[in-house]
Amino acid sequence: MNWNEHWNLKNKHAFMGASQYHWLNDDEERFKKRYNSYIAAQRGTELHEIAAQLIKHGIKQQKNKKTFNCYVNDAIGYHMRPEQILYYSNNCFGTADAITFSKGMLRIHDLKTGVMPASMNQLFIYDALFCLEYDIKPGDIKIENRIYQNDEILVAEPTSEQIVPIMNKIITFDKIMNTMMEE
Repeated sequence: MNWNEHWNLKNKHAFMGASQYHWLNDDEERFKKRYNSYIAAQRGTELHEIAAQLIKHGIKQQKNKKTFNCYVNDAIGYHMRPEQILYYSNNCFGTADAITFSKGMLRIHDLKTGVMPASMNQLFIYDALFCLEYDIKPGDIKIENRIYQNDEILVAEPTSEQIVPIMNKIITFDKIMNTMMEE
């Protein structure tokens, strides 16, 4: 057999591919919803990439109440680093959309492009990962988290009482995972 190579498709997955077989169970309405969600996720990824480049190069956006513009402009104004990986172990790490730490103040901002209600828990995990990676006690710093979504900015100022238990859970569950992987 002389197989066709399809080099341009290496490491890619089709929306209606075999590994994404759930579409077989969809009726037309469900299929359209699933596809619209897929497109929205791709759009979100693209917007995050654009925002990261704008922040990196300090290119402010028109000042208005739009989510994307506020997120980019605030990140530039606070001298934030876009798309920063926060690492505890190969079992637990994540990428903060925008982050800065200066004069005892940790600031993490998250851009949400979807319509599903956002949760601060994701940012609290980033706070915990930051403290673990850089050996900083959350009680010794001030933290502000922001979620930018639907032309609103949600703000939280978590305390060490909120972040320390997450840090402890990361440490404990990481040990459990490592033990399980060795078995």
